[in-house]
Amino acid sequence: MASQLAILSRSLLRHKSHSIRTITSFPFLSQEPQLADPISPPSSTTTTTTATTSLPPNPASGSPLYNENWRNPIPATSLSPSSIIPAGFFNNPSFRDPNSFSDATYDSQTLINLFADWTASQRWEDVKNLFEAWVKSLDRNGKPNKPDVDLYNNYLRASLMIGGSAADLLDLVAQMDEFGIKPNTASFNLVLKAMHQANETLAAEKLLERMLQTGNESLPDDESYDLIIGMHFLTDQIDAAFKYIDLTLKSGYMLSMKVFMDCVRSCINKGRHDTLVTIIERCKTTDQNKALCPSWNMCQFITEEALRKDNSKLAFYGLEFMARWMVKRERQRPPVMLSVDEGLVVSALVTAGRTYNSELLGAAWAVLDRSLRKKKAPNPESYLAKIYAHASLGNLQKAFGTLHEYESAYGDSSEEAEDLFSPFTSLHPLVVACSKKGFETLDTVYFQLENLSRAEHPYKSVAALNCIIVGCANVGDLDRAYQTFESIGSAFGLTPDIHSYNGLMHAFGKLKKTHEATRVFEHLASLNVKPNAKSYSLLVDAHLINRDAKSALAVIDDMIAAGFEPTKETLRKVRRRCIREMDYESDDRVQSLTKSLNIRIGGEARRDILFNLDYSMDYA
Repeated sequence: MASQLAILSRSLLRHKSHSIRTITSFPFLSQEPQLADPISPPSSTTTTTTATTSLPPNPASGSPLYNENWRNPIPATSLSPSSIIPAGFFNNPSFRDPNSFSDATYDSQTLINLFADWTASQRWEDVKNLFEAWVKSLDRNGKPNKPDVDLYNNYLRASLMIGGSAADLLDLVAQMDEFGIKPNTASFNLVLKAMHQANETLAAEKLLERMLQTGNESLPDDESYDLIIGMHFLTDQIDAAFKYIDLTLKSGYMLSMKVFMDCVRSCINKGRHDTLVTIIERCKTTDQNKALCPSWNMCQFITEEALRKDNSKLAFYGLEFMARWMVKRERQRPPVMLSVDEGLVVSALVTAGRTYNSELLGAAWAVLDRSLRKKKAPNPESYLAKIYAHASLGNLQKAFGTLHEYESAYGDSSEEAEDLFSPFTSLHPLVVACSKKGFETLDTVYFQLENLSRAEHPYKSVAALNCIIVGCANVGDLDRAYQTFESIGSAFGLTPDIHSYNGLMHAFGKLKKTHEATRVFEHLASLNVKPNAKSYSLLVDAHLINRDAKSALAVIDDMIAAGFEPTKETLRKVRRRCIREMDYESDDRVQSLTKSLNIRIGGEARRDILFNLDYSMDYA
């Protein structure tokens, strides 16, 4: 035994002396395999589970892991054999947040929650980079990560927010087929937002057509239509925008306030008032859009433009929007009292009478009544505009009812109020309405006034009877005019005013009864009724009808002596009569009178040409 050990030791020494030694600076690397530690048998108290590592996925399965082949080699640096996250990705300072993840092996729901937090802090670059790394990684089971459509939409949103173009987003949408998912409406809306930023209207229209043809999951919603409509308004393609607005309303979606305001602004600026009326009417028919209302300033702008163009329907909707704002602000706490300018209401009432729109008339007066809040009476112009509107519509009953309110508010006997109830100026529309059908309408109005004077709450009005007198004079019915004048005192128990006498003088003057008109003037002067400027003007007209220019000039002298100044129209009538009667002396007096009053009446050359036309057949 000892000899065998000696032989073995000598052989080992001999092998050691003949070994080759090399000089190197690298540490010795052992080439022997390292055996795993033996597994201890499970004890009765503790249990351990053995984790098995699965094989890599099959290259034919279409895993994104194999998208980078020998043409596009995978970077040499990687975090782990099952992760292809770029080197230094998690060393980024943005990932050193203690609340952020540092492991690439988590499910899609966890990733969605993480993206939600990063979206709130606008960490779009981190969202994009992590998603791209995640889809190239394997899950815990060794299978490639496959995102769903919601997770992929976060990736699309991040690409949009970092400045991705519409073409880039379309490429990303096309890559969704590689993961076996289909884009939904939210996916296409992100692409539409990119197109909206670049004003690519044609591409947006094609994309919307694709959404309509794809299926239920990608049908356009209200956001889709808002984007494409706003895009067309920005590029002044109003007709195309109207087409998609109509499609939006037909689809049952709601227009956003921004799109509605853009529509209103574009229609007003381009003069498309009827189109705007149609859109408003369409919106009012749907429950989703009937509450749309422009801003207060825009409502005023709409109403002013509509009144300027005599568009009664658009003016009505503008006042309706303003009424909504007034009710809404009054219900606030603390309440805010909005008021409409009374001049705007007067314009609306006049437009209602000119366009024969009863809805605009009612809306304008309701808005005025709510604006005043019963703290003061409307101005006389408002009452007169309402009377004109009712008279134009042929509603004489409401017209005289408004006249009664007007008299209750301003029916004092002051001299300043005389012109407020003149049938020749302020109440002239009511006179025209009373004489529209001749004596038939005049008799109807008279008998109604007579019945109202005998009612439980009697209504007696000299102004209303004066309108009948002037109406009879307009139709040339002197007998009815005189009988109505006499009935003021006999049947109604009232006293005729200066307008009553002027109406009777007008009736005599139109029938060339200058002597009777003069007697009426003398009669009112004997009753200490002070004549006004209209009294002298009517007496001048009565003399001019009988071709008596000298008497007309005498009345004008009396008029100036009484403190009144003849109008330009009156002096022009007198001068015209002087020229036609070849009364050059009177014409000189008119010329001197106009110079003293600083009134320029102009020439009569154009009228003289027509007056001196020779209608004989000498040149035939």
